Amino acid sequence: MTSVLLIKNARLVDGSQDRPSDPLDVVIEGNLIREVGPGLASGAETVIDLAGRTLMPGLIDCHVHVIASTPDLGANAELPNSLVALRAARIMHGMLMRGFTTVRDLGGADHGLVQAIEEGLIAAPRLVICGKALSQTGGHTDYRGRNHSRPVDYYAERLGTLGRICDGVDAVRRACREEIKGGARFIKIMANGGVSSPTDPIAFLGFSRDEVRAAVEEAESAQTYVAAHLYTDAAIRRALACGVVSIEHGNLVTAETARLIREAGAFVVPTNVTFEALARDGAALGLPPESVAKIEDVREAGLAALATLSDAGVLMAYGSDLLGDMHRHQSEEFVIRGRVLPAAAAIRSATLDAAKALRMEGRIGTVAPGAFADLVAVDGNPLEDLALLTGQGRHMPLIVKDGAVVKQSARF
Repeated sequence: MTSVLLIKNARLVDGSQDRPSDPLDVVIEGNLIREVGPGLASGAETVIDLAGRTLMPGLIDCHVHVIASTPDLGANAELPNSLVALRAARIMHGMLMRGFTTVRDLGGADHGLVQAIEEGLIAAPRLVICGKALSQTGGHTDYRGRNHSRPVDYYAERLGTLGRICDGVDAVRRACREEIKGGARFIKIMANGGVSSPTDPIAFLGFSRDEVRAAVEEAESAQTYVAAHLYTDAAIRRALACGVVSIEHGNLVTAETARLIREAGAFVVPTNVTFEALARDGAALGLPPESVAKIEDVREAGLAALATLSDAGVLMAYGSDLLGDMHRHQSEEFVIRGRVLPAAAAIRSATLDAAKALRMEGRIGTVAPGAFADLVAVDGNPLEDLALLTGQGRHMPLIVKDGAVVKQSARF
């Protein structure tokens, strides 16, 4: 018999309004929300009275790397697969305890981790994966360095590497097909230089146009989309023209390009917290010097990009993109966005807008009948203080994922 849980006297905050709702009840049956409204009578076996506390949909982070247990991603790739998997389980448990009930991995996680979560072997958020991110030789995620003689397929079977290398249209097509066969829900490509890799300055363009179009065609054939690592305005425009839908980072975007993003129906996943954390802690935690030197190229532009994208009406989903011990800063992206955007918009980026980006509208990021029962209770009103969503879940007395209570304060 399917269990029924009733959550009473909750004030809903989901980013759609600038104030909490009037008190309402939520009936959960199995792993789904059955009813939402005031004064519900459910015959539930379990009743939790929130006594007017805030209730939010489970939070969604659209840019994580759950296998990245150190900022030195070249060293991370050398770790034994078993160790990477166990560290990833701990990283994901931390995310769940911060209220993130769904995360989208942008390179590295495999279907084995997805299956472990679905089988209940580890307590973790729902995991949406791209498999390995795709890079050209010398691009972002090619961590061999200038004096590394290993072949391009060296990292192919290593869980600790974020990506794989493929050069030429045929190789890109094959890599896309292999990742989709392996459980990828979308394709990730490295279409610009990056911070963490050793031989690609930020302004470098990744892949030829034909290679990018090949990835887009393969994704579309599989009824999905391409996400691309992008910083510079030129790279963003080129990717848009080739059919890329998900723009990761986007720090150096201009107002004109932001308008093109909106007109194309694409979206952006800013990840400002990672640059703040890397600038502060990266060197001490093992980020190589050549990577540290590139941080300032994109960090200062990140906040300005939030305003530019907002003014153009671009959908922005929540992302953190943290590595190693810096995962603990995951929730601080809310506060960073709150410096530029209304609190409701910052929250919506991790709920309703994130669900739209993941093509899971109505299933996650909302408190509505038919949605997965992913819920977070908060002491206080995050519309007035976004910092209530930080602190490693300290202000979250109740977390429910897929209908199961994964955290409950003794005061309930």
